Amino acid sequence: MSSPGTDWWTLGVIVGLAVITVITRSFFFISSQPWQLPDWAQRGLQYAPIAALSAVIVPEIVVSQGQFISTWQDARIYAAMAGAAFYFWRRGAGQAVLGTIVIGMAVYLPLHVGWGW
Repeated sequence: MSSPGTDWWTLGVIVGLAVITVITRSFFFISSQPWQLPDWAQRGLQYAPIAALSAVIVPEIVVSQGQFISTWQDARIYAAMAGAAFYFWRRGAGQAVLGTIVIGMAVYLPLHVGWGW
């Protein structure tokens, strides 16, 4: 029977993963020469925040407890529409993604908490 503490294998895996993470993330600092991303990669990274936000939010909007949402009385739908409208209105301006989150939550919370949607 093993003790409830952490064994050496688990500790070794944690330390190994930490070392690998530090090494791979410090490649930018190790090199003595300036490192430049290609133009196509820089253009692609401009879409990363909204793509990540969409990947997290879209499944939550269209599916509830494994089923597609079947009613219009769901606060997530209206919050997503308000957030999307704000994003398209402020697209290209600074902090558009942050504003999208704030506007979406400002619509979601009163509908969900106040009206129980």
